This record gives sequence, structure tokens and C-alpha cells, in this order.
Amino acid sequence: MKLFKLLTTLSALLLLFSCSNGKGDYDATGSFEATEIIVSSQANGRILELGLNEGDQLEQGQEVGLIDSTQLYLQKMSLLSNAKGVRAQQPDIKAQTAALQEQIKSLEREKARLGRLVTANAANQKQLDDIDSQLEVVRRQLSALTSTLQKSSDNISAQSSTLDIQVAQLEDQLDKTRIVSPISGTVLNRYAEAGELATIGTPLFKIADTGILFLRAYVTNDQLAQIKLNGEVTVRVDDGHGGMKSYKGRINWISDKSEFTPKTIQTKNERANLVYALKIAVPNDGFLKIGMYGEVKL
Repeated sequence: MKLFKLLTTLSALLLLFSCSNGKGDYDATGSFEATEIIVSSQANGRILELGLNEGDQLEQGQEVGLIDSTQLYLQKMSLLSNAKGVRAQQPDIKAQTAALQEQIKSLEREKARLGRLVTANAANQKQLDDIDSQLEVVRRQLSALTSTLQKSSDNISAQSSTLDIQVAQLEDQLDKTRIVSPISGTVLNRYAEAGELATIGTPLFKIADTGILFLRAYVTNDQLAQIKLNGEVTVRVDDGHGGMKSYKGRINWISDKSEFTPKTIQTKNERANLVYALKIAVPNDGFLKIGMYGEVKL
């Protein structure tokens, strides 16, 4: 009898230990997901290169392909040539008004000489008045010519600026013929091949940021009071050897609306009908995978 009691006690202790350390000791469960982005073509043309495969690790800004840009390049060269021709018509206001400015200086010198002669009674006032009249006429001619040339210059500058903007637009379109990764992550799917024709919006590949995965889990109304945004929790996953691997996670989203318990989700209270979704950010050491099952200890 004593032996039986001893064996019963040992069995209970082992069961308690296994429950406290095992898969049953959790408050919620869920599966891992990641921030996924479908990268689409930003240009029209034939895909010349697309050097990636599913599972490849890409860095943000890494170039992985190229779309034919020949026509865009030729349009750019044509615009640059037009812009050069327009700028060549820019008037040289200083050079084109130099003759009138020199004439004004000469008349001003003559006016000064006649002024001294009039003071010395060696010339009459009419000669001085005639010089003043000539000066006024030439100055008006200079003003009119300068105004005309300035308007022409402004018009040519506007045309040149318009062409420069069009060139910049083409340069932006040319830049978009380069296929680059918008984030650092893992290629999940490839939708296109080199040689195919792409249009703006054509899906090329899907990439996910696997550096941080998110465990989407569900908690009951009773458990909701135990958690808060940015609160730390323990996340556990099967290590593949019959044990559990633990991670520190941070709650970065809690739904403000309840929903019916998804059929595939287990909660601590299996009788719960309404639950709240939450997302737990977990730094990935390379072991975690999208879709992997995980348990949460609040």
C-alpha cells in the first residue's frame, strides 16, 4: 500500500511538471505572419532581366531586374536636343544693346562739352537742347530694345524650363524601369519571367519582411484585462525535437472589436464564443517561419 501511494505521488508530480513545462501551458495560440508586399511593374515594356528566385534574401533597394527602356531613352535624347536648340536662341542682351549704350555715353560726353562751352558763351543753348533731345531718343530706344529682348529671354527660359521638366519626368520613368526590392526580406513568390511583356501594375514578385514575424492570436474578454499595448509576453514554438523554443514578444496591436472564435484557433477557455485578435511582434532568429504554429503565455 505504501509503495502504491509513493508511485501515485510520483506520477502526479511528473504529470504536474510536464503540464507546467509542456504544450498545454498556454493562454492563446495562433500562427505567424509577416508584412508582405507585392512588387509590381512601374513601367511598360519587355522584362529584360529578373534575377531572383523564391526563397532569396534581398536587401532594401537591391536591383533585381530591368525593363526595356530604349524608347524612353530615345525620347530623352530628343528632348535634350530640343532644349539645346531653344537655349541657343537666348538673346545676349548686353551685346545687343552695347551699341546704343556706347552712343549714349558719347552723347553724354558731348553734352558735358557743350555745357562748358555754353557757360563760357562759346556755344548757344540750342545746341545743348539738341543734344538733350538726342539723348532722350536713344535712351528710349535702349529701353524699348532691352524690354523686347528681356521678354524674348523670359519666353525662351520658360520653354527651356518646360523641356527640363519633361526630361526630369523621363528620367523618373527611366529610373522606374529598374526593378528594385522595396524592403529587406525573403522572396515568397515570383510571378513573371524575363522576356514577358509587363505593363504598369503587373505583379512581378512577392516579398516579406521575415526579420520580425507577427503571431496573430486571440484572447477572451477575461484575458483582455491582463494585456496592454507594447506589453511583453512569452511566445513558444515546437523546436522539432519534442520540446518548445521560447521567444520574447511584444504586443503591437489589439483589436478593438470582438469576433467569433475562428475554428482553427484554440483559447484557454474553449467555451469562449467571442474573442479579441492581437498581434505579437517576435524578432526572428531564422527559425520562425510564416504559418508556423505558436503558443502565447501572457
